[in-house]
Amino acid sequence: MLQPDVVVIGAGAAGLFCAGMAGQRGLRVWLVDHAAKVAEKIRISGGGRCNFTNRETSPANFVSTNPAFCRSALARYTPADFLALVQRHGIAWHEKHKGQLFCDGSSDEIITMLLRECDAGAVTRWQPCAVRAVRAVDGGFEIDTERGPVKTAQVVVATGGLSIPKIGASDFGYRVARQFGLAITPMRPALVPLTFDAAQWAPYAALAGLSLAVRVATGSGRARAVFDEDLLFTHRGLSGPAILQISNHWRSGEPLVLDLAPGIDLAPLLRQAKATSRRKLANELAMVLPRRLVDTWLAPHPDWADKPVAEMRDRDLDGLAASLQRWTLTPTGTEGYRKAEVTAGGVDTRMLDSRSMECRGQRGLYFIGEVVDVTGWLGGYNFQWAWASAAACARALERAVPAQA
Repeated sequence: MLQPDVVVIGAGAAGLFCAGMAGQRGLRVWLVDHAAKVAEKIRISGGGRCNFTNRETSPANFVSTNPAFCRSALARYTPADFLALVQRHGIAWHEKHKGQLFCDGSSDEIITMLLRECDAGAVTRWQPCAVRAVRAVDGGFEIDTERGPVKTAQVVVATGGLSIPKIGASDFGYRVARQFGLAITPMRPALVPLTFDAAQWAPYAALAGLSLAVRVATGSGRARAVFDEDLLFTHRGLSGPAILQISNHWRSGEPLVLDLAPGIDLAPLLRQAKATSRRKLANELAMVLPRRLVDTWLAPHPDWADKPVAEMRDRDLDGLAASLQRWTLTPTGTEGYRKAEVTAGGVDTRMLDSRSMECRGQRGLYFIGEVVDVTGWLGGYNFQWAWASAAACARALERAVPAQA
């Protein structure tokens, strides 16, 4: 029976990075994945250019039932560390707004880099190769795979979440966690478009494809979340960066509050226009909002659109401004895992050591990346969690298993 020092299950971002780092530290590493291609989520990310990290990463950019858990790993492997690796491999990159770093070329460059790191660590890759079972035995674990049994001292579960099943997502990692007595926090699609009841949404469906900058909020008190990003109307609801961000925080039954004209105080602006402008109300609003949106908003009041703003009542102008800047609506659901970029929830971090990602109740068993209950904002944060959690694990494996002679 083959006996590597560690078996990494899952050849996504976290699994590839962990395997390469562990291999370069002298461990014999087997990397096993059921899919025919590695790292498909990297391949499709960032419009094909991979938003591989974010310069502004901090624990505040993550959602978890245990918010402090990610601090240690993020502090010990930073965006600057990963950027140095990218530059060492000669990958050209650029920075977009809010610290987001992308490849100038294709996301395939990041995949190639990770595979080269694995090659540098003499990592053995079995792919496609499904893992059928993991069992604890004396001295470690036995793993049943499609290519035969493997015995190892350590197992790293890097199987990702449930999002985008068409590229190979599965619940295998959660099943392994439950098998070894680990709790799973409630899971849900995250970084995902939100949907509405068809009848409720009918007045806005014609706005599909319209995008504009907004401020969106949900929750209250310490749980309140607010984002200033672009919004995209769809036939079924709302999407775009603003909605993907807020979806991490939104809970079923909670309303969203949208300001469709952030940075502008519409009520006094309209009152001032009433005193000085000869324009129609619709034309006045179109100075600060997309015309399609204006026409949709005024549709319930057909006499308003062509009415000179000077003839509008103050209370009607104030009400109109409030409806645009405090638009309150409650989604009925999301587009689900098929369109979610990540899975929120997962392996309960209270069961893991934050410095090593090792299971507290089962020595030698580790969980890294998306399978863990740590979910980042949109903008490269989830990849940084993949690199940081993988690095924490790989360094712990180096200490736990001496290099083979």
